[in-house]
Amino acid sequence: MRPVQLSRRALLAGGAAALTACSASGPDRPAAPAPDSPETVMLKGLIAEKERTIALYSSLISGGADKLVPFRDRHQAHLDELRRHVTVPSPPVAAPGSAAPSPTAKARKPSLARLRELERKAAAGRARALGGLSPGVAQLVASIGACEAAHVVALPRSL
Repeated sequence: MRPVQLSRRALLAGGAAALTACSASGPDRPAAPAPDSPETVMLKGLIAEKERTIALYSSLISGGADKLVPFRDRHQAHLDELRRHVTVPSPPVAAPGSAAPSPTAKARKPSLARLRELERKAAAGRARALGGLSPGVAQLVASIGACEAAHVVALPRSL
C-alpha cells in the first residue's frame, strides 16, 4: 500500500483550520461584572469619604487633640455600619515608609476649622443623597447627616 500524499495546499488549509479551531476553543471568558447600582455607588463614595474624615481626625488626635476621640469614634461607627451594606475591596497595604503624602495633604494642614467645614459640607450633602435610596439606607444616611450637623456645633473651639 502506498502512503497518501497531501498537497501543499491541502496541508496549509488543514493547518489554518486547526489553528482556528484551537483559538476558538478554550475556556469561556467570564462575563463582565454587573455595574454597581446607584445606591451602591453612593455608599462606596460615602465609605471613602468617612475613611478620609477618620484619617483627618486621627491626624489631629495623634498630635495630642484627645478631645476629638469621641468625634472620630462616631465616624468609625458610621463607617462600620455603612460597610455592612456594601462590599468594598480592601485597599492594598503599602510597605512601611513607602507612601508619600499627597500634594493636597501637604497644602491643607489638619485643623479644627477644616474639620468643622468638612462636617458642615458633609451634613448638607446628606439630604441631597437621599433620593432613590432604599428606606433603610436612606434612614442610615439621614442619621449620619444629623450626627455630622451636631459635630459642627459640638467641635471644640480650641484644643
